[in-house]
Amino acid sequence: MTIPDYAALLIDAGEYSGYADISHVFPRLLGLAELKLNRGLRVAGMENTEMVTLTEGDGTLPDDFLEAREVKNASGIPIRAVSLEQLTNSYMDRSGTPAGYAIVGSTIKVRPTADQDISVTYYSKIPALTVTDPTNWLLEKAPDVYLFALVNEIAIWKRDVEAATAAQQLMLLAINGLKIEDERARWGNAQMVVGGVTP
Repeated sequence: MTIPDYAALLIDAGEYSGYADISHVFPRLLGLAELKLNRGLRVAGMENTEMVTLTEGDGTLPDDFLEAREVKNASGIPIRAVSLEQLTNSYMDRSGTPAGYAIVGSTIKVRPTADQDISVTYYSKIPALTVTDPTNWLLEKAPDVYLFALVNEIAIWKRDVEAATAAQQLMLLAINGLKIEDERARWGNAQMVVGGVTP
């Protein structure tokens, strides 16, 4: 299955749902579908790495930030995620090499405090499809995910419970397929390492 762009997705979603009169609400339904996908989907296509500038240990996260994968200090050493309370209690007002971080809203707080650039590898929001940005990595890689997410939103909008349930099941199957493909690409020939003392 291929859906090349925004316009084709509009047509296919109308055909699959059985409701062709959706063009006036399509941007809103598409936005809702993308919102729900951003809440639960975490695959390689969503990963980005950005440098974040810290001032007194605080930095502003990228606008498309969803969830951190790895944070490294200026020396390239990974910093561990901790609760905000632990971050405050463990490091108080000390300055030095960052060792822990917590995320508060759109701010990353790193302690001990430092003025430096840190590397943040994170899951980013799916780039929104629009008339002017008609395609993105998800539409290219998994058009079925987009299609069934939209068909689900159309059925909800039309108050068709049976169609919404069927579309949701198809969407979940498509998402599971994408996740399996992602896991195989990441871990396909990885070796298992058993920790601890071996006899």
